[in-house]
Amino acid sequence: MTEVVALKKALPEHTNAVNDEYVDWLMEAVVRNRFLPCPDPDSVFVGDGNFQAVGSEFLGHFIRKGGLRPESRVLDIGSGIGRMAVPLTQYLDPEKGSYRGIDPVSGGINWCQQKISPVYPNFEFRYIDIAHSLYNPKGAIDGLQLKLPFEDKQFDFVIMTSVVTHLPDEEVSVYLREVARVLAPGGRLFMTAFVVDKTAAENPLKKRDARLGFQRYDEGPCWFVPELPPLAAVGFDDGFLDQAITRSGLSVLDRSLGHWRGVPADHYQDIFIAAPGGDR
Repeated sequence: MTEVVALKKALPEHTNAVNDEYVDWLMEAVVRNRFLPCPDPDSVFVGDGNFQAVGSEFLGHFIRKGGLRPESRVLDIGSGIGRMAVPLTQYLDPEKGSYRGIDPVSGGINWCQQKISPVYPNFEFRYIDIAHSLYNPKGAIDGLQLKLPFEDKQFDFVIMTSVVTHLPDEEVSVYLREVARVLAPGGRLFMTAFVVDKTAAENPLKKRDARLGFQRYDEGPCWFVPELPPLAAVGFDDGFLDQAITRSGLSVLDRSLGHWRGVPADHYQDIFIAAPGGDR
């Protein structure tokens, strides 16, 4: 008997409203479930921290901040080696919900196809040969030419965690336009970023993540860390991403600043929630 099955007897009732008790239970179950697939630590090519714990934390944010539902049709741009996908297998309805993950790192896609899709057939993963100086330097498709391989209005929930933190500003705009195209009415974009506001730039409390000593490039809007390759960590002028989201045809519903800048928050990177223009 798997731990998920064993725990179902204690499962709190899940309703249309966000049930904090249910979400807390689900997050804990994801971390404790030793039967869920987990890659070898040496295979994890993006992100810090415990694979299960970070995925569990984001599952909570998707539900509480983003309004993710069990029946949602999910697109995960930059799905990596399944850190978001694994916890979502425990939440998305196997009949009504679905997940599509895309990434330019073939190793991550291969692992997910072998370890996740055979058990959860509503989860599919696709390699996309987008060029990136760090993750796919020989990619055939220039980032400015991105065309997501999906139909218009196909998804209810689009995830972009740690994606724009590795993109130049011109490509961010391209990605957002494509998100606006594939997002269905009433859908949501959940995006994380580094917004370099005054607190992040000046670090007055000396509590900012020491690894992220961003410096502005020319006239902006990009900020880079001098000690790192240019696209290893990218920050943006305060307001740039808000404007880029709006120009793409989406509306910013919420912006929550993260604790990487040295201020209290329940998440590390900054979080944007957006919806098709006019949706609230």
